[in-house]
Amino acid sequence: MGILDRFRKTPIEKLSLRELQEEEIRLRNRLERTKKEIERIEKKKKQLFQEGIGTDVLKKKMLAQEIKSLDMEQKLRLRDFTTAQKQYTFVKNLIVVKKYEKELRKIGLWDKLSKVEPEQLESVLVKVSLDGREFDEMVENLNRVFEMDIAEFEGTEDQTERELMDAWAKVETGEADVEEVTEKIASPKLERETEEEL
Repeated sequence: MGILDRFRKTPIEKLSLRELQEEEIRLRNRLERTKKEIERIEKKKKQLFQEGIGTDVLKKKMLAQEIKSLDMEQKLRLRDFTTAQKQYTFVKNLIVVKKYEKELRKIGLWDKLSKVEPEQLESVLVKVSLDGREFDEMVENLNRVFEMDIAEFEGTEDQTERELMDAWAKVETGEADVEEVTEKIASPKLERETEEEL
């Protein structure tokens, strides 16, 4: 039984920090493998597209089928990546919470955490980032989550994600040039944030 399955059935205090850290490593490796697989598929799709330039209709149809097949595989891998990313965020946040267990007990927040349904706590811990925060800031984030209506909390969207969605939409509608947007997105700030996540 995996740690995430155990979490859904066991109280938070019964999970060990060591187990959580092992799960974090396992999930980080899974993310890396899945990311490489997605990149490999993307490269293969581009290669197949290039092969079709200037060929006859039959060859293009065959290549189109291969690309569609790869596209489906890529979507499945992307779904796996998204799931693993959520699990990774959740485990990282659980590690932070476990590290501060003693302090959280002193201020009464641990009782709140242990009374929340595991599914709801998981849902909440996937959406916040506690890693690298000072204790006070972490407590503030956790308190805000408990004070907020869960539906309202789920509606919040990450700023970087919004910017990326807007950029893709502009490229897809022809409002912006791919190269220009790619340069903007590959800014050192965004690369640094991506590296910090993994």
